Amino acid sequence: MTFYGFLVFIHVFSAIIGMGPGLIMTFVVTQSKPSNMTELRHAFKIRNSLHILTMVGGTLLLITGIWMGYLNPYWFTQGWYITSLILFLIALAFGPFLLKPKSVPIKKLLKEYEGEEIPKEYYQLSKRLFNVEHVENLIFVVIIALMILKPF
Repeated sequence: MTFYGFLVFIHVFSAIIGMGPGLIMTFVVTQSKPSNMTELRHAFKIRNSLHILTMVGGTLLLITGIWMGYLNPYWFTQGWYITSLILFLIALAFGPFLLKPKSVPIKKLLKEYEGEEIPKEYYQLSKRLFNVEHVENLIFVVIIALMILKPF
């Protein structure tokens, strides 16, 4: 296996590790249909574990993607590569600028709320967070399509 082949292997494996869990993080909470705060906290605990995989996989994706571009400089003239890289950086910026501000109030609620009934406030907060995550997931699906099809 060449070094470039090794990078491709790591890149694809990183996509599976990083994007797979990232695409289902929202569904872990919504589809498990927690009926009380204990179940909701557990769903978010699982979600946080998945987030670690997305961060590791995402970091490796960025590193290997840029490294492969460095080894094949003509990629920087390809629209699919540049568009994918820009979309990835935009999705990466979602974290600190959109996702964190929307997740902090939920984390605070999960930590401080006493009682077992899920408060109505949670549903409003989670809807805002999950809507942003759905947009981010759409960006990742577009990136995957660009990587596979290389349309331009």
